[in-house]
Amino acid sequence: MIAYREALACLLRDVARLPAEQVPAARAAGRILAAPLRAAIDLPRFDNAALDGYALRVAGPALPAGTQRRVAGQGVAGAPPPAPGADEAAAIMTGAPMPAGCDAVAPVEQVQRLDAGERIRLLDTVEPGQHVRRRGEDVAAGEAVMAAGDLLRGGHVALLAALGMAQVEVVRRPRVAVIATGGELAAPQAALGDAQIHDSNTPLAVARIAAAGGDVVHCAAVGDAPEAFARALDDACAAGADLVLSTGAVSRGSEDFVPAAVRAVGADLRFHGVRIRPGKPVLHARLRGGTPFLGLPGNPLAVAVGLRFFAEPVLRAMLGLPGERFARLPLADAHGKRAGLTTFLTARIGCGADGRLAVQALPQQGSFRLRPLLEQQAWAILPEKADGVAAGEPVEVAAPGHLEALAWRPVEVP
Repeated sequence: MIAYREALACLLRDVARLPAEQVPAARAAGRILAAPLRAAIDLPRFDNAALDGYALRVAGPALPAGTQRRVAGQGVAGAPPPAPGADEAAAIMTGAPMPAGCDAVAPVEQVQRLDAGERIRLLDTVEPGQHVRRRGEDVAAGEAVMAAGDLLRGGHVALLAALGMAQVEVVRRPRVAVIATGGELAAPQAALGDAQIHDSNTPLAVARIAAAGGDVVHCAAVGDAPEAFARALDDACAAGADLVLSTGAVSRGSEDFVPAAVRAVGADLRFHGVRIRPGKPVLHARLRGGTPFLGLPGNPLAVAVGLRFFAEPVLRAMLGLPGERFARLPLADAHGKRAGLTTFLTARIGCGADGRLAVQALPQQGSFRLRPLLEQQAWAILPEKADGVAAGEPVEVAAPGHLEALAWRPVEVP
């Protein structure tokens, strides 16, 4: 049995970034950028009005209140600007190009219209450059705007559109296969026989893999049959899986067939058993052809830990992202644990009476439980060597998923 950090290093040793692919920029949210991007054009593309009003030429000291100008034309968004003279003004709408020679906009609320709108009188001082959005003020042509490894969100997609990019190069999503073992498992919609339970592990794995940037390309339920398990491994590889996961049957019991079945298909077993809680019997092997295989225990919370702290680091490396750096927060309450085990706790983050954030372990940590996954805001990671952690002692804190931001809700903690 090995330590968690040693197991993770072993798991990641042979993992490389997947190739890039072109996708429509409008549908790129949630993808990882494969290469840095520079702007090909200025944003804004031209000087334009920041609000409705009148475009003027100041070209020097401010124009004082009381200044009058004849109105010559109107500028609207999407149309060529008018061409007022040096001592004229042009009505202008928000976003419309600034007329040549004009360098300021007087807001419509600060202008008195005279002679049925043919002339205006300024009600306030107009400074040069006021209420003008300058060309390239947001983004300059040639400027680096996105880095390789950026997780594309709505703002990125909007900027890509503004820059006129129809396609963008992203890292291909890792393809994952999920194999559920256990004769007691029935599909969620199936009627239950005696001693059967619904399979919650497969839906959990599918959901977490999607949130982590992967695509599930194959699912199988094999009961307790090693032959069916071997066929499922073949099917997973045929489906192009970059990572194969199984749940259940990896411990030391008489019915835990996965370790022997993995050896029987010629896989290279790298480790079996990690000093963690929950999920100690986790198994890692390399299938023929080099595809990584992860065998997770069958209890739901152990599956959640295996997905978050073993599978997600693999997906992260395949997406070309660096290893995670976890936050550190004080533990709100003392927590007993056995020395020698890295312990992963479902947790919430709250604010104490002193105004500082702290992480609080949820009260129910049994590996058979699912409900804590609904209530958690984070994972608290208690170090291997510690024989219990005192209240106020800093511990590592991870977000529920590696592509998710660490967040908190206003929950009072001691």
